[in-house]
Amino acid sequence: MNNDWIDQLNNGAYDWPLAQFYAPDNDMEKVLAARSRVEMLAEQFMDAFPENEAAATLFSSPGRTELGGNHTDHQHGHVLPAAVDLDMLALAAPNGTDVIRIASDGYPPLRVDVSDLEPRERERNSSAALVRGIAKGVADKGHEVHGFDACVTSDILSGSGLSSSAAYELLVGVILNRFYAGGAIDPVGLAKIGKYAENVYFGKPCGLMDQTAIAVGGCAFIDFENPDEPVVKKIDCDFGKFGYALCIIDTVSGHENLTADFAAIPAEMKSIASFFGKDVLRDGPESAFYPRIYELRKKCGDRAVLRAIHFFDEEKRVAAEAEALEKGDFAAFLELVNASGQSSERYLQNVWAGKDPADQAVPLALAVGRRLLNGEGAIRVHGGGFAGTIQAYVPVDLLGAFTEGIETVFGEGTCHVLRIRPEGASAVE
Repeated sequence: MNNDWIDQLNNGAYDWPLAQFYAPDNDMEKVLAARSRVEMLAEQFMDAFPENEAAATLFSSPGRTELGGNHTDHQHGHVLPAAVDLDMLALAAPNGTDVIRIASDGYPPLRVDVSDLEPRERERNSSAALVRGIAKGVADKGHEVHGFDACVTSDILSGSGLSSSAAYELLVGVILNRFYAGGAIDPVGLAKIGKYAENVYFGKPCGLMDQTAIAVGGCAFIDFENPDEPVVKKIDCDFGKFGYALCIIDTVSGHENLTADFAAIPAEMKSIASFFGKDVLRDGPESAFYPRIYELRKKCGDRAVLRAIHFFDEEKRVAAEAEALEKGDFAAFLELVNASGQSSERYLQNVWAGKDPADQAVPLALAVGRRLLNGEGAIRVHGGGFAGTIQAYVPVDLLGAFTEGIETVFGEGTCHVLRIRPEGASAVE
């Protein structure tokens, strides 16, 4: 790549595709900000890979937010996630070798030799494991995989529940799909490859929700009855037309050392399913559940029973949320979001960790946010819970006061206004 690419960028040759991703309202300020971000990436690429003269392509992979379906996916239920306008951005070009080289902001340079795609124990829990696993997934689709060079930058909030790891997986996936598979792998196929890499190579037993949401883009109602073949239905979703802004609030509390808390939720739900001879609650009929709570309390414990109640109710709510959005009944949608949040607090119990009862940043954020909303909008825990972020739907005329009130408690820059992004992980062109 050479300075001609930057000249074209500065001459506006990429303004239209950048606007599709970053300024759908045709706000030139946003376009210029995106152009500046890409120019910095191009300069980094030329510094990191001065010998690579191949034509470079710009790729983007969004973060995702969960609009509905809190902890339903691992029980083969329904979810309502959406891609958002924070993303990972990469400038990449084939390098004529079998080595993938990635320079990411804030991280050491990465080199992965894809002539050997077997899992490596020493790479577990690393970005290298994800890259090798994704390359293996693409190769298993019958494509000959080779190397590329890429510079990556991200504005996805770390530890926010916006799924930066899945965004990275899909970013690598779309690059390989473009360069070596001719775009033959569809978005859900790429999502499955991302899950495979995370499960088998990285060593994390994740589901498929994050990858699917990021791969397909927009707002998607997803049915995981068959988790290997999810049924995806896109739904038009623009909160601005209803006069609301979607906010993610960073409570400045991390997910470190909370693995046991997260793992307990699917384990306890599955203990209820096992009582009925099933693997997941989706297959355990609700009609049989309530008459046998007396026995279930003794065998599985009260918290497991409450978490099962959350699942059965949340399954109905997420379907109703999708229907409300399709009908344009935003008041009904907000009512369901609030009900979901209350269920997560009372029954799912994922707003604070029992081992550290003094740290209750998420409940505090919910209390402060509810006071600021004063009966308007909706608010709930976001994603896995226990720490991290909450989600709020704020009337636009209250947004300034809401942001100020939140940031007075949690610090400047902790309230983020997001837009639902129609595009999934893809080339920007």
